[in-house]
Amino acid sequence: MPELSYRRRMLILAICCMSLLLVSLDNTILNVALPSMQRDFHASVSGLQWTIDAYLVVIASLLLLSGSTADRIGRKRIFRIGLVLFTLGSLLCSIAPGLGWLIAFRMVQAVGGSMLNPVAMGIITNTFTDARERARAIGMWGGVVGISMAAGPIVGGALVETIGWRSIFWINVPVGVVALVLTSRFIPESRAARARRIDPVGQLLVIALLGSLTYGIIEGSHAGWTSPLIAGCFAVSVLAVAGLAAYEKRRTDPLIDTRFFRSVPFSGATVIAVSGFAALGGFLFLNTLYLQNDRGLSALDAGLYMLPMAAMTLVFGPLSGRLVAGRGPRLPLVLAGTAMTASGVILAALDAQSSNTLLFTSYVLFGIGFGLINAPITNTAVSGMPRSQAGVAAAVASTSRQTGQSLGVAVVGATLAAGLHTASWWIITGCGATVLLLGMLTTGRWARGTAERTAHLLTPEAEDDRVPVSTR
Repeated sequence: MPELSYRRRMLILAICCMSLLLVSLDNTILNVALPSMQRDFHASVSGLQWTIDAYLVVIASLLLLSGSTADRIGRKRIFRIGLVLFTLGSLLCSIAPGLGWLIAFRMVQAVGGSMLNPVAMGIITNTFTDARERARAIGMWGGVVGISMAAGPIVGGALVETIGWRSIFWINVPVGVVALVLTSRFIPESRAARARRIDPVGQLLVIALLGSLTYGIIEGSHAGWTSPLIAGCFAVSVLAVAGLAAYEKRRTDPLIDTRFFRSVPFSGATVIAVSGFAALGGFLFLNTLYLQNDRGLSALDAGLYMLPMAAMTLVFGPLSGRLVAGRGPRLPLVLAGTAMTASGVILAALDAQSSNTLLFTSYVLFGIGFGLINAPITNTAVSGMPRSQAGVAAAVASTSRQTGQSLGVAVVGATLAAGLHTASWWIITGCGATVLLLGMLTTGRWARGTAERTAHLLTPEAEDDRVPVSTR
């Protein structure tokens, strides 16, 4: 890719951020609309879970394929296809005649969504080659999640109250069309120097792993945790993990390069992403149902209640990028884990539901923690990796996010369906504590050494082709 001017690089970043806004806004708006969908479709809690998790499982299953395919045949090309599919899926969701159709159309959205965020991150990584500039760009990218969390509940609440829940999908159509036009005009094509072969066996194993695990968790409380169906689902997920570990090592061009995980910061970022986004998925799912079903708030009022959390995410997302650029990933990860854990403790142990002061304090703390977590995850995931595999490395991080969010909704929804409301908050607390612990363990000198050795293993001669490893 030729050297681009600063203005052109920022324009490319803005276009990529539009894709993240599409996906993130869709999730936050959908959560606000869940009670209305539940009434219209007479849906159970598990039905509501599937409107979220069908999307998340499909997108998580295809992210790695999309990232590697974009590296192989062109990031701009795959990005544009993703925009078309996501926009079309949104339009179909708005006319879904029943819950089953809505879930199916959400899966169409997910196929397009899988081609957006990891591919956009690959574009950003290849556009911003300076380590500090890239960290700031990733921080701005993470700040878009804050924008979606701030705007989503309010915009979604207003749309649900005035027009109806179907209108929440309409907003994606004009944004998707504008992003498609701008992408065609301003983003240059880029791809890896060497084409990577498709790995169909690895792809099927990933689908089997995520699909069986999520289905088992969501349906376990209804079918029975010891029933043959649920036990079989968990057995399939275990076998899929074992199959991936064994098969991918023998591949010349694996879907998941297992050597990536020799880097402790990369492995840590993967688990931190799962934990942090599991907390987010569970947090949004629980609070949406609590505020509207238990407190009797309207969709708009429920969105306004969540505004303190969204505002903190909006503020601390860009700040996290600056912290990573200047201090490295450890400080924002430790602060994120501390804030998310404290939020969970307030909700689980201090009965925050009985006091608006405690409730809003927990929302503020969670927003701070989640705002801080995105930039260090992404920065660590791509640090030390060859730029030719930037899309794959970014896709692993994105897959971890989506997997975590789907598991958060599945696990918290299962405990909620079982009547274990307080246990749901303790699960979110445990996720925050995991972020804190791993943030300390995977960002020290020893961990950085493993990242450097992994970088040398991946590109022993092409030193200049690596994304710089964080030195802090």
